[in-house]
This record gives sequence, structure tokens and C-alpha cells, in this order.
Amino acid sequence: MKRIGMKTFGRIVQRVMETLPDAFTPYLDNLVVDVLPEPTYDMLREVGLTDEEIDQGESAFGLFDPLPIPVEDLVEAEVAPHRLLIFKRPLEEAFPERRTLVIEIRKTVIHELAHHFGWTDEELEAFDAKEDPFGDGLIDELLTILEESEAKRRQ
Repeated sequence: MKRIGMKTFGRIVQRVMETLPDAFTPYLDNLVVDVLPEPTYDMLREVGLTDEEIDQGESAFGLFDPLPIPVEDLVEAEVAPHRLLIFKRPLEEAFPERRTLVIEIRKTVIHELAHHFGWTDEELEAFDAKEDPFGDGLIDELLTILEESEAKRRQ
């Protein structure tokens, strides 16, 4: 598959954010979502990868980066922004087929948010094990975004 432009990738992530399950809604007011080409070395270390794993090409698809709040400022924690990072290159490399890619982008967003909001590893494993855990038609909409972008590039 040809690489997706950053703008198109960002539109897909934006649409995923607009269609998150209702359970996430209370937590989204103070969330900034960024799409980056790939994680930095420090980010990879933050998610627990060793130098050896990084040297072997291991990467991350996303990262929820909560804003560290000093204890004395906990009252402000509800309004302080947190950051969700989605990494384009690792997702594209791991999932070269378009349909799988858009499913995995959506899974990554939900996976990163769910970890932060208390889902257990067992709950996430059950979610991740499904090829398309959504079954709601959004994947076809996301594929349309990709196809429209590709058609514009060919013109």
C-alpha cells in the first residue's frame, strides 16, 4: 500500500475520536490528540521497550501521555489537558492492507484511552483479539476517506 498523507491519516484519527463509545465521553474534554510520524526514542523507552528492542525495530502504535500534576494542584487536574499520540509510520508498516490499517488505527485509539481509564489487560486482549470489534460500519467510512484522498492525489 502506498503511504497515506499525514493530513488524511489525521482525518481518520479525528473521525475515530468523533465516534468513540459513549463510555469515553466524560474523559475527552481535556484531551489533545496528535498524530506524529513515529515515536521518539524517549517515548519508546516510556512504553517499556528496551534499547535492544528499539535497536531491533520494535515500536509503538500510540501513547497516552497524561499530564503530570503535582499533588497540590490535583483540583486543576480535571481541566489540565492530557495528550493522546498516534504514530503513523509504525501502523502503516505493521498493517499494509488498507482495511486492516483503519481497523488498527481505531483499535489503537481505543486501546490507549482504555488503558488510561482503567480497562484491564484481559479486557483489552479480548477487544484486540477480534478482527473488527466494532461492526458498526465506520470502517467502510474510514476507507472512503482513504480512497477519496488517493483519488485527489492522482488528479
